[in-house]
Order: sequence, then structure tokens, then C-alpha cells
Amino acid sequence: MTKILGLLFLLLTQAVNAKVNIENWQTTQGSQVYFIQTTGLPMVDVQVVFDAGSARDGRQFGIAGFTAALLDTGAGTWNADVIAQRLESVGAQLGAGVTTDMATVSLRSLTEPKLLNSALETMQTVLSKPRFTATDFKRDLSRTLAGLKQREESPAAQADIAFNKALYGEHPYAHDSDGDLKTVSAFTVAKVRDFYQRHYVAANAMVVMVGNVDKPQATQIAEKLMASLPVGQKPAPLAEVVLPKKNPPQHIEFPSSQTHVLVGLPVSFRQDPDYFTLYVGNHILGGSGLVSKLFDEIREKRGLAYSASSHFAAYLKPGPFEISLQTRNEKTTEALEVLNKTLADFIDNGPTEAALKAAKQNITGGFAMRFDTNKELAGYAAMIGFYHLPLDYLDTFTQKIEQVNVADIKAAFKRRLPVDLLQTITVGKTVPQAATVKSSAK
Repeated sequence: MTKILGLLFLLLTQAVNAKVNIENWQTTQGSQVYFIQTTGLPMVDVQVVFDAGSARDGRQFGIAGFTAALLDTGAGTWNADVIAQRLESVGAQLGAGVTTDMATVSLRSLTEPKLLNSALETMQTVLSKPRFTATDFKRDLSRTLAGLKQREESPAAQADIAFNKALYGEHPYAHDSDGDLKTVSAFTVAKVRDFYQRHYVAANAMVVMVGNVDKPQATQIAEKLMASLPVGQKPAPLAEVVLPKKNPPQHIEFPSSQTHVLVGLPVSFRQDPDYFTLYVGNHILGGSGLVSKLFDEIREKRGLAYSASSHFAAYLKPGPFEISLQTRNEKTTEALEVLNKTLADFIDNGPTEAALKAAKQNITGGFAMRFDTNKELAGYAAMIGFYHLPLDYLDTFTQKIEQVNVADIKAAFKRRLPVDLLQTITVGKTVPQAATVKSSAK
């Protein structure tokens, strides 16, 4: 049966119509519901999303992700093997995970009533009755600690950790979602259970459904899932992000053949009025791969790095703008000079009209393919719901992109990216530096 379902997943994806109709309502428990009905494929994707991402760790860095990972290791009277067998027998898939802002428990199931009801019962039990046994806890703790120790051997991971700390200081966005050896070593079953009981409640939950069910069925599913949770309350709003006041470069010595370079600042959030302008501008600067300005200046013209890119991560509060590259240790200074000059030139002058036109075509031309399956569409619906975006976000996306002009990009980048505050992190081996850009041009 699994092989047949796997074939269905691969071959029977459903194309999304030009207009995406997202319906929204509340359950009797007060949870928001976002529903998109699709036809043609007898499947449904269900996500229950909580404001319980790593930003809610407090000082127990990593507790949100650890809690989510433990949910399906045992629930009710079932251990992990029984849960897996229940899902396998009906061709369903269940998963859980966290991002910076949210925790998500997701289910993919066929819609034949007997199969769907069994899958939903499993999901409901995992959501409402996780066991958090000492045996499961110790096993996952050992595995997590091993991963954290291995992370210490990765210069890329060390650069990311230092970069987030430089950007966010003591803000909840500053730490890695996996936590660190000190905080994770202090976890106990009681702490995991406490985090779960405070955050996995109906008042802090959102239900997303995309698939071949009608609204009455969707209403029934949402009510059933939320009825098993206590009402509880939402956590307090996150603190505001404050820009760093200084920008001393930070170097971390590491015995690697290449140096990892990260440069950036907290900039954009999901409801940011500059979001689309920054998004298009970044596509030109470093988000479009082989045709971006950063790649052209750093890789193509000078061969200083295998790749160079930039991206914005928009969260509930301002997420990071990050430029990243890897370069030979002796070329670090030169690569940084080119990076900073390319960024400064882009902020001062903006893109060309030709570059803007090409970026718009690239972004809008492939946009519909980003949510051409129920699972991907559910991810977008969850984003829209969690960040309180307009229900017509997907329908108006192309229009918002087309409205961006060169003057908008130039003004937004100048306004939002003060170069004197940019944080610079380098991780690699200190060696004598090769000739600089200036001397090599003589």
C-alpha cells in the first residue's frame, strides 16, 4: 500500500488555479482556521500551528524544538512503533517541527472516511496526550547532545551562531533553534512537559487545511482537533528588535581551509510595508543565484568565492538580512572589500531597469509553481494565518511585485540598511592576506 501511495504522491499533484480561495473562521475554542478546498486528488493536508517556535524558548535554548521532536515518540497508550504502524496502515504521514516563530504538527492523509478518521485520531492523540516518557527523553537528549557536539566542528554553524548573536543580542531571535550544550544538558522531562502545557493550547493554536474535503468536513475536523486541547492562553508578545549600536567585526579562529563570511542586520518582518520592495531588490543583489550582482562581482569577475548570495528572512519581528560567502583564508580581506563595495554601490544607485525587469519576470514567472501541491499551499496558508497577512496574499503577489520600481528599491535599501551598523562575522584560519582589490588593480 505504501508503494502505491508513494506513486500517488509523485504523480497526482494538483495544479493551483489562478485564484486561491482561503476561508477563515474560529473554532468554539477560539482557534483560527484557514481552509482551502481543492479537488481532483483524494487527499488532505492538515497543519496545527502554535506560537511555540524557538523564540519562545526563554533561557532554555532549544526546548521548543526538543518538545516538538518528542511529540510522536509516544502518545496515549501508544509508543512510537504503534503510532508509526497506525499511520502506515492508512497511508498517512505525520510530522512535527519548529521554526524561529512557530511549531507545526502536520498530517497528510487520504480522504476516504475510514482512513481519514483513523489518521485524525492519531494526530489528535499525539497533539493532546504526548507521553514524554523517561526512556524517550533520554534517547532524544543523547541524540541532540551528540548533534550539538558535532556542530562545534562546523565553521558554517559557528558563523551562524555568532551572526545571530551579533544581530540580536539578548532578543529571543539571538539563539540557535537547537540550543547549545549547556542549556540542552539541563533539560528534564518536567521542563519539556511544562513547555508543552503552556504552549500547546487552543488559544495559541491555528488549524490549516488544504484538500478534497468540504467546509462542513473541515469545520468538524478543526473542532475535533481543538476540543482535545485545553483553552489556555497565548504567550506575551515578543520584544521589539533593536538594531545593534556598534559594528566591530568579529573573527572566530577555526582550522579550516576556507573562511566563512556573514554580513548583515535585522531588517524585514512579514507585515513590513517595504517587504516586496526589499524582496525584489534582494533578488537582484544576491538572491537570484548565478545572475545576481554579488555573484557576478565576487565569483565571476574575481574568482574570490565559489558562491556569494544574500537573503532576507522575514519573521514576526524583523528577521535577518544576510550576505554570505566562503573564500580562501588568504582572500578574506579582499572578498570583504568587494562585498561591502558591491552592497554600498547597490544602496547608492539601485539596480538598472534591465535588471529589475529580469528580476520581475523571474519571480512572477515561477511563482505559481511554489504552491502547486496541497502541502506547499498549506505552508503558504499557515504563513498567511500566523503573520496575519491578507487572505488574497497569493492572488495579489504578482501585482505587488510588478509595482516595485528602481526608485523604491534604492530608497528602501538606503532607509533600512545603514551600512555603518552592518555586523560582520568571519570564521576561519588567520593567514597573511593576499593583495587587496586596490593593489591588484595596479
